[in-house]
Amino acid sequence: MYFGSNIKFLRNRRKLTQDQLSNILDIKRSTLNNYENEISGLSIQSLILFSDYFHVSIDTLLRIDLAKLRESQLYDLEHGQDVFLKGSNLRVLATTVDRQNRDNIELVSEKAKAGYLNGFSDAEFISELPVFQLPFLSSEKKYRTFQIKGDSMLPIPDKAWITGEFVQDWNDIKSGSLYVLLTLNEGVVFKQLKNELAEHGHLQLISLNPAYEPYELSVTEIREVWKFVHYISKEVTVQPITDNLIGQQLKTLTKEIRDLKRSIQHPEGK
Repeated sequence: MYFGSNIKFLRNRRKLTQDQLSNILDIKRSTLNNYENEISGLSIQSLILFSDYFHVSIDTLLRIDLAKLRESQLYDLEHGQDVFLKGSNLRVLATTVDRQNRDNIELVSEKAKAGYLNGFSDAEFISELPVFQLPFLSSEKKYRTFQIKGDSMLPIPDKAWITGEFVQDWNDIKSGSLYVLLTLNEGVVFKQLKNELAEHGHLQLISLNPAYEPYELSVTEIREVWKFVHYISKEVTVQPITDNLIGQQLKTLTKEIRDLKRSIQHPEGK
């Protein structure tokens, strides 16, 4: 049972002393201290009191060691998503390693994306994905590569492979940056984000292609967040050659030749 350590952990996350919390809950500080150190037993009324204050179910307070959860899981918990911390719904990042015990980069193709929403926390499903290594990426971070579809993120082309770095604390999401999100209803999406979690409890998703309108996504819809690192594509965005482009290039070349002649005819110091 983790009740004592959990209420101490939650109290410290809110930067409250024992005196402050005991005053808020209208209990003796010695009683709170006994609970945190598991010196005395608990009543049903006490369980309900702490559960209501921290907005955490009694089952979670008793059964889950909150100190071992990732920051994103704690964020869910503190914003009413306690359901994801129970039983098989406990969200754990399933991963694979190579023979040197280094994290692999799993490859989630367009075909695999359909099963990824249900299998992202299933170690067996993740173990069946193709894997590779990129030596220029940090060995201290976790990466995964997803294939995107469509033209909403042009100039990044359709069927490009997007590598993302796993984001544990969703508060670290930076507005204006690109992210891959695993969402409840849309599956895997790749967008530029505006972080409005603290103010409104949602993210604003923005396409690089202006033909697509931005939209909002509630935190309750999010399952994973991966920060964009790079992309791989067999296509290259090439600026079309036009008469105007050729004219500009000739103008630049002519200026460079003129400057070169001037420097030869009038060298410095002569």
